[in-house]
Amino acid sequence: MSDPATEIILHNYPQSPVAEKVRVAFGIKKLAWRDVEIPRLPPKPMLTVLTGGYRRTPVMQIGADIFCDSQCILRELERRFPTPSFFPTADAGLMWCLSRWTDGALFDLAVKLVLGSAGGNLPPDFAEDRGRLYLGENWAEGLRAANKQLPHLVSQVRAPLSWLDAQLSDGRDFLLGADPAAIDAQVYHVVWFVRGRWDGGPAMLGEFANLVRWEANVRKLGHGAPSDMDPEDAIARAIATTSIVEEGVASNDPQGLKVGMAISVRPDVDGGEQPVEGILRQATADTLALERTSDDVGTVCVHFPRAGYRIEPV
Repeated sequence: MSDPATEIILHNYPQSPVAEKVRVAFGIKKLAWRDVEIPRLPPKPMLTVLTGGYRRTPVMQIGADIFCDSQCILRELERRFPTPSFFPTADAGLMWCLSRWTDGALFDLAVKLVLGSAGGNLPPDFAEDRGRLYLGENWAEGLRAANKQLPHLVSQVRAPLSWLDAQLSDGRDFLLGADPAAIDAQVYHVVWFVRGRWDGGPAMLGEFANLVRWEANVRKLGHGAPSDMDPEDAIARAIATTSIVEEGVASNDPQGLKVGMAISVRPDVDGGEQPVEGILRQATADTLALERTSDDVGTVCVHFPRAGYRIEPV
C-alpha cells in the first residue's frame, strides 16, 4: 500500500489540455496517482479550499503540499521521481525556456483558434469564463476578433507545427531522440487540444506525417496508473499530513523576499482571479511556497512557479 503522505493526487477534469500535459508526464515516469475530478467551471469549492483561491487546472497534491501550475508540478515530479528523467539530454535549461513558449504564446494561439472557430456555439457560461481567463476583460470582443481572423490564426498555429515536423523528420521517436522528455508533454498538450477541440484540427495535423507519428508515440506512453479518489478524501489527506517544505529564501532574491513575509500570488496575466495569500515559507529562482492555515484543511503549503506569477506584499 502506498504511503498517504507521498501519494500523488491530481485535481483535474478529462477535457483539460493542461491536465493532459501532466497526465502524459505521469506516463513518462510510469507513476501511480489518484484522480480527483473537478468541475470545468467555477465555483470549485473542493479545490479552492486547498489552494486558497487558485482555480486553474490542474493542481497536484502530495499530502499537505499543493502544487499549482503544470510548470511547478513537473519540477516537483522530477525532484521526487528523478528516474526516468524528464530531461534525458543535457538540454534542461533550453526545455524550460521552450516551455514558456508552448505554455504561453503557442497555447494562447490554440485557445483563440478553438474558441474563435466555435463562434456563437459555445455555452454562454463557458464562453464567458474561458474568454475572461484567456482574453481578459474585453473577452467578448476578443472572441469576435478571433472568429474574424481564423485564417490568420490557423497560419500562426500551422507554422510551428511544420517546425516540429521538421525536427522529427530523421525518424526519431520523440522530439529530443529515443527517449520521451518534458518537452514532448509540453508540446503534445497543444496538439491534443487542437485535434480534439477544433473540427479542422485533424485535417491540418494530417499534413504533417512526422508529427502524427510522434503524436502516436506520445499517446502510447499512457497516463501512468490512475485510480479514482473523492475530493473529500483529498481534503482529509491534507488535514492528516504535514508539509515537507523546508524554510529558506535563495540569496539575492530580486524582490527581497524573506521567510515569514505575508504575500499574495496570482497569475501575471489578469484573468479576474483571486490572489492566494499566505506566509512565505520558501522561495527559489524557480518556485515559491506559501503557508496557509484554515479550519477546513488545517495547515498546507501552496506552491507556485516564479515565472508567470506576480508576488506582492500583503
